[in-house]
This record gives sequence, structure tokens and C-alpha cells, in this order.
Amino acid sequence: MSRDTAEAAGQALDAEYEHSPVPADRRKSLLTVSAVWFGFPMILTNAVPGGVVVAMLGFWRGLAAILVANLVMLVYVGLLSHRAGSTGESFSLQATRTFGRAGYIVASAFLATIVVGWFAFNTGATGATLHASFDWNEQLVSVLAGLGFIALTCLGIRALSWLGAVAAPLFIVAGVTALVLVARDHDLGDVFSYEGASGGSAMTFGVAVSTIMATFADSGTMTADFTRWSKNGRQAVLATVSAFPVASLVAQITGGLVVAAGAIAAPAVSGGDFLPILTGEGSTALNVLAAVFVFVNLGSVCSHCLYNGALGCSHLTGRTMRLMTVVLGVVGTLAALAGVWDHFLDWLVILSVFVPPLGGVLIADQFFARGGRAAMDSRPTATVRPTAFGAWAIGAAAAAVAHWWAPQLADAVTGLVVAVLAYAALERLPVTSPRTAPRSPARTPR
Repeated sequence: MSRDTAEAAGQALDAEYEHSPVPADRRKSLLTVSAVWFGFPMILTNAVPGGVVVAMLGFWRGLAAILVANLVMLVYVGLLSHRAGSTGESFSLQATRTFGRAGYIVASAFLATIVVGWFAFNTGATGATLHASFDWNEQLVSVLAGLGFIALTCLGIRALSWLGAVAAPLFIVAGVTALVLVARDHDLGDVFSYEGASGGSAMTFGVAVSTIMATFADSGTMTADFTRWSKNGRQAVLATVSAFPVASLVAQITGGLVVAAGAIAAPAVSGGDFLPILTGEGSTALNVLAAVFVFVNLGSVCSHCLYNGALGCSHLTGRTMRLMTVVLGVVGTLAALAGVWDHFLDWLVILSVFVPPLGGVLIADQFFARGGRAAMDSRPTATVRPTAFGAWAIGAAAAAVAHWWAPQLADAVTGLVVAVLAYAALERLPVTSPRTAPRSPARTPR
């Protein structure tokens, strides 16, 4: 598809407001925005870390780590969402205010790369999962899935809400079915006495919290891309609640339950992946359910991540979201074929160390900017804001220290808190003639 063809197709669809805040009269209902977020975390790849944490800590400590992580995510994503709903600004526009007109490029490009990596991971996982379950051609399925996810994302925010409205109920149906099948051969009462690997000492509580947070740290930081469509800040926060803790808890606790019931052969590796429970019955009806579930469920996370990445890159390049969806979707599909999705744990380490401090700086800028929030809203946009980058670096360094030398701490939480405190401190240092540039008018697609 040529650039002109992609951009012409985009003009026939609803505007996505890649380069400007969403106007008040184009905002969506609370139900629509909630559907976008609700169907995102309730996915199979979110059940996996829930199962891993329970496998390592035991049921009750694993459940506690899942709850703590989701409460932190609620506060973290909720604060970023409130700002987005109040202003209608995307993540890129928020980052421009905080990091500067040139500085935001680093933050936006970094997160866009991460979420396209998640698109590649889940596209590859679609092919691998259906190959393992039904012996379908892995590469062909990955290509077809990638093309389908690209087409869906091109439809924009409305399609994400439709997909969420289908994906979440389908997860509940598949998860409950798996638990019913597990109950035939396992005593679910034993779940509550499940001690985990090495008596629950195979992982620290802090590492478990970070593992859970890392699965959605990137798109959680980019929540403004979704919640900017809310009518106001309050509705944006309520939409966030549908994801954290509600949808996320459903997925992670489901994964934890099948692990604690003893239904997963290698839970430390496979986590709460309950798909083999469905396909292991040899039932045509269950096989159809499993196949549809994989496409819809992983299609949800792929489309959301690709939307995040395309929206960020459209602002970086001045192109349309739909053109960048095609470009990044093709790149991500090729990466999936190359096997990038095998490096799941490496992604989680990168996310837990570098992403929460970035979000912490965005949050801190709302509360600790020099002169207060009113000054923040009216200040000239700097070319680069050193305090923002300094706080991000300090927070990431603290997270790295926690990850490698203090595993009892949650590196994601450590980096987030330290970044907020560092920004508050740096903003109070004396300044000398900051380099600023006047606000530029909103960019229009070329």
C-alpha cells in the first residue's frame, strides 16, 4: 500500500487527532472508553505472569503481590489518565509539555519501540500457540494474524472499543471453562494451601510486584492515547479502573488459580497459560473456542499496542496514524517471524527498569512543576527540559540498583517513586536563562 493510498483511506474514516487534542464535541462516552481499556489487560499473556508469580510465591503471597501491583497501577495510570481526560492530549502531547519540543522525541520513540515489540511478541505468539495446539503452519498464521491486526487497528479507537467489548467476555468464558475442566481432575480446595516453588521462596515479593507491573507499564504510561477520548478527567479515571484493577485482576488471578490447582506442567515457565487445558480435551467445540479465543484475545493486545505505537510515530513524523499503523505493523510482523517474541523476560526487565520512572516524571510535572500546575499549563514549551531527563535517569538508575542488588524491593515502584522525588527536587534548584521556544501550532499531516 502506497503512502498516498494509506492516507486517502484514513481520510474516509473518523479523525484520530494525532497532532492535536481531541475536541470536546468528539469525545466518547464512558462506556466506550472503558471498553477500550477493559478488553486490553484481560488477555492470555496477562494470565501468564499471574501464574508465574503464584508458582514462585505460593497462592496467598502471590495473590498479595498481584493486588499490590494492580493498586499501584491504578494510581499510576489513573493520574496520567485524569490529565488526558482533562486536556484531550495524547501521550506525545503530554510528553512534549514535560520533556520539551525536541526532548519528547526520546520518550515517545522509546515507548513506541517497546509497544511495537509487544505487537511483534503477541503476533508471533499467535502463530506459535496455534501451531502447538493444532499443528497449523506457524509462519503463515503469524503473517495472516499480523495483517488482520493491522487492518483492525486502522479502524481507530472505535474498533478498539468494539474489540474490547468482545475480548473481555470471551476471556471469561474461556477462563471459566478451563477452571471447570481443571476441577474434574483436581481439588480446587487445595488451591488455598498451594505453597509454590521452594516453599514460596523462589522469588522475592518485590520482584513479583515488578513482574506484574511490567506487563502493562508501557501502555499504562501511554494511557493518554486512549483516555484522551474521555469527556473529562473523572471519566478517564473511571475508565482506568475498568482495567486496573478489574480486568487485570481477572486475567492474573485466573492464571494463578490454574497454577495453584496443579493443572500446569511447568508453571515457572508457562505461568497461567490455560489454553492447553482447553485443547487437551479433543473436543471440536472446545477447539473452536480455543482458536477463536487466541485470535480475538491476542488480537486485542496487538491492536492496542500497535495503536499506541502508530499514534506516537505519527506525531514524530507528521504522518497519519493509519499510515504509521501499516508501516509499523509490517515491521512488527517481520520481527515476529524473526522470533523476537521469544525474548519475553528481557522485555519485562527493560519495562520495569526504564518505563515507570518516565511515567513518574510525567506525573510529577503536574504537581511539582516550578510555579505549580497553573504555571505548567502556561509556560513556554522548552526545546529540552533537563530536569525531566535528569529525574528520569535518576529514577531508572534507582530501579536498576533495586533490580540487581536489592531484589526484595520492587524495582518498578522504586524507579517510579525516586523519579517523582528527583523531579520535585530538581525543579526547586535555581535556574539560569532556560532555553525555550514558543509554542508551535498543531502539526497537520503532510
